[in-house]
Amino acid sequence: MRLALVVQRYGAEIRGGAELHCRLIAEHLGERHQVAVVTTCARDYLTWANAYPPGIHDIRGIPVWRFPVRKARNTERFGRLQERIFHRKHSEAEAMAWLQEQGPYSPMLRNWVATHRDHFDYWISFSYRYWTTFHTMEAAAGKTILVPTAEPDPTIDLPIFEPLFRNARAIVFNSHEERSMILGRSAAEDVPSETSGVGIQEPEEADAERFRARTGIAEPFIFYIGRIDANKGCSQLFDFFQRACDRLEEEGVTPPLLVLAGHSVLSIPDHPRIRYLGTVDEQEKYDALAACTMLIMPSFDESLSMVLLEAWALRKPVLVNGHCDVLRGQTVRSGGGLYYKDGNEFREALRLLMSDERLRAGCGRSGRRYFEDNYTWQVIEDKYERLLQQLAAEDGILEAVSE
Repeated sequence: MRLALVVQRYGAEIRGGAELHCRLIAEHLGERHQVAVVTTCARDYLTWANAYPPGIHDIRGIPVWRFPVRKARNTERFGRLQERIFHRKHSEAEAMAWLQEQGPYSPMLRNWVATHRDHFDYWISFSYRYWTTFHTMEAAAGKTILVPTAEPDPTIDLPIFEPLFRNARAIVFNSHEERSMILGRSAAEDVPSETSGVGIQEPEEADAERFRARTGIAEPFIFYIGRIDANKGCSQLFDFFQRACDRLEEEGVTPPLLVLAGHSVLSIPDHPRIRYLGTVDEQEKYDALAACTMLIMPSFDESLSMVLLEAWALRKPVLVNGHCDVLRGQTVRSGGGLYYKDGNEFREALRLLMSDERLRAGCGRSGRRYFEDNYTWQVIEDKYERLLQQLAAEDGILEAVSE
């Protein structure tokens, strides 16, 4: 089949979020189908300023069409509009003005999709909340498969998005929780769907000793990797962790080290038990996961946490924010760790996982089984293939291809 994947920004150096999700799916579907990616020239997700040259490029064997963003985001205007449409009564025109500021605003991309809509059998569009997705689904109506990557924030309740889910040719959900949330708001039960997520490619090696030699960290530690941001729960993590350290020290127990890696947009506390590594590459990430005692994931809102799957692939237990339905659901289903909902639960779960080796090992084994059953690439590819074959049979595409 001929498939176009549409995403707000794209590049081999973008190592997280829906953008990485899209790239991995594109590369794996490209082994069976004719795949292209359609995106913008933006690199920065805050401003959408043009950074890449327009035109067609080859990225890891996938042809990528880049289109310029007409205007960068006006952050002040965006903030005012978002405050209004999230918290006050608003018109559809105001919601559409917000969507344009949400961006990335690229009329050339939309026009290209409209012109070439029949060149592809299906358009797989990532992240429902962006201008590129909204207008791709209009321009290629009837041929769009939506990968929503939705979180339970105010955006999901905006009326402009309800028809988006109902009018998709199919939906690929990241988790059972995301599916329930979207169907509960959109009445899209009759839309063909699959609950898939994204696969994890196990590293050829993950060397704990190499990490220790590189960083000088020899003691037990809990590991966080990702954007260090209040929106990712990191402010609460710092608060809970420092209070847990104080209590453990009062009891004569040496607290574990909290090791952080990733791009920081938040001030990191100057604390003797907190260590910041900066950004790390893929090999350094897996070396750190191999060396850590457990992974911490404090986010309140996720549609899928890829790093949880990476930790479970390496048989590492996790500790997650129980206020996030997706993280709590995956942890409970997998048996791969514990969750917390307040500072006291955080401290006791931390104490239990750090002190009980049998518990950690059991969580690691359970997490590994969950990963093998649900998130190897063979499992993910088979789910996409079943859905594509179902749609193609219903739409008469298989007959056209065979002729």
